[in-house]
Amino acid sequence: MSETRGSPRTWQGSAVDLLGITVDGRTYKNLLYLILAFPLGLAYWLFLTFGFTVGLVTFVLGIGIVVLLVTVVGVRFLVRFERWLANALLGLELVAPNDRQTSTGRWSTIKRFVDAPSTWQGLGFVTVKFWLGVVGVVLLALLWNVVEMLTAPLRYPVMIEFGELDGRPIGWSIGTLPEAVLAVPLGLIGGIVLLHVSNGFAYVSGRIAAALLGESAGSAGTTTGTTPTGGETA
Repeated sequence: MSETRGSPRTWQGSAVDLLGITVDGRTYKNLLYLILAFPLGLAYWLFLTFGFTVGLVTFVLGIGIVVLLVTVVGVRFLVRFERWLANALLGLELVAPNDRQTSTGRWSTIKRFVDAPSTWQGLGFVTVKFWLGVVGVVLLALLWNVVEMLTAPLRYPVMIEFGELDGRPIGWSIGTLPEAVLAVPLGLIGGIVLLHVSNGFAYVSGRIAAALLGESAGSAGTTTGTTPTGGETA
């Protein structure tokens, strides 16, 4: 006999789906990926700003060409690290795209880096990384508020600040035991919601990484129109 809507087993399954996120290790890997995105994205932004600014300013002197090329090649090394990070924390299986044509000579080698679509796709990802980091910082701040609410019975009176409006803090001043006890279930609900939200943003981050950082392991080596170089070094 098939289960009817609203049966105990259906509700039990829904509860497991809703609450199981709190004990799933992947949830915290996803959260760590988003948290790390801010310092990494900021470092990438500084690197790109310095490289392209100095390169363009000194371009007429000749040295700017070298700076720009070093910056572009540096992006490929950053992308290599980001590919590893996405595989380790988001559970992806990305491999470097084989889109660089074979070449001999110094200038031909430089040209194949510039011509490779993966170079500019990687630059796009490195640029987006900063904004993913902003999301991670917001989630971390909100989760800290959750921790404060969960521990309110142990340290009240306490002021939990959620932000500012017109220079004035917005928060909840917990001064009594009933308020502190009420904060616990509200914190649990907020924490579960935030973990689901972080998993959602991590999923989007994974899709962006899959589109810009490389190919899945199962489809590697299927690109056409280029001659493989025998391996990706940067």
